[in-house]
Amino acid sequence: MQEIYTYDDYPEADDIKEESEKHESYLQLVWQRFRRSKPAIAGGMMVITLVVMAIFAEFFSPNDFNRTAMGDSYIPPSVVRFFDDEGNFSPRPFVYNLTVELDPVTFQSRWTEDTSQKYYIQFFIEGWEYQLLGLFDTNIHLFGVEEGGQLYLLGTDRFGRDLFGRAALAGRVSLSLSVFAAFVAVVVGSTVGVVSGYYGGNIDNVIQRFIEVIMSFPELPLWMALAAVVPKTWSSGQIFLVMALIFPLLRWAVLAREVRGKVLSLRQTDFILAAKEQGASDARIIMRHLFPNTLSHVIVILSLLIPDIILAEAFLSFLGIGIQEPLTSWGFLMRNAQNLETLGQNTWILTPVAFIIVAVLGLNFLGDGLRDAADPYSNL
Repeated sequence: MQEIYTYDDYPEADDIKEESEKHESYLQLVWQRFRRSKPAIAGGMMVITLVVMAIFAEFFSPNDFNRTAMGDSYIPPSVVRFFDDEGNFSPRPFVYNLTVELDPVTFQSRWTEDTSQKYYIQFFIEGWEYQLLGLFDTNIHLFGVEEGGQLYLLGTDRFGRDLFGRAALAGRVSLSLSVFAAFVAVVVGSTVGVVSGYYGGNIDNVIQRFIEVIMSFPELPLWMALAAVVPKTWSSGQIFLVMALIFPLLRWAVLAREVRGKVLSLRQTDFILAAKEQGASDARIIMRHLFPNTLSHVIVILSLLIPDIILAEAFLSFLGIGIQEPLTSWGFLMRNAQNLETLGQNTWILTPVAFIIVAVLGLNFLGDGLRDAADPYSNL
């Protein structure tokens, strides 16, 4: 008669079970490794800050950034003070209003502070009305000044619009366009690269020759040509979609070539051969084995591609062939700096560049951290 064993016959099973419960999942290992990288955490905070400011741009802007007032054109940034002109300290930050005078020699506008009255900065103050997330009517803003005061953290543009509010708003287009374009490039490039490397043979030859043709096109002139032929009569949504498809038009080919090389080194490994012997389909091998093993490399390319597209969009919009009104991007805000005379007199119109720098640095830091964290078993 066959003897039957129970769980109690193996006292060491409790130790095995307890030890197995200590083993952490892949996502837990990824998070633990990611949070040990201080640059990655800093980069993530920088990106999150820009995203939050873009989503709630109206809440963060103390002034209506769509209001035009030619009398307020090219106002310098407000200086937030804790000491008045007599050196007295104030625990509450305040600003002085600016008054303009015409220089009798150069005939240029000269802004001076009116120190006769202080305007204290207040938080969660009532101001101009807007729709929060396009759903709720409200007039609450994160900060602002008392009635009669002016607070322009980054100054104003030639139409008297608040540059800080418009720079926060521009993040909606710049960030969403770059993320969407990079996602399209990654999906197409990684799919083509995995298929090319896995099947090989004639399929690989045809795909690689096609990729070489795509990579032979000059990138920047092609972008400029395609962006220039976009009809000005198109809606803002159509322009956004076309611009988001122009940028990944050539970038997917580079990723496809690199992913293909990674897959070529993996397709003859033991775990792939074992999966084939067990009857796994090609789709299962690609999706469950090959693509996850290229994920860390794809993350690296994605982290580099997003800031690269941000810079490319800024360059095209600066030239006037990218994003157009009524959309606003960081590159579009830089068009005011095309005139060297205006730039020399009003240097603060370059301040939106700070948003581009923060976005590019933050995404690069974040991408480096995600790349290392995506492979938690290395260097253990």
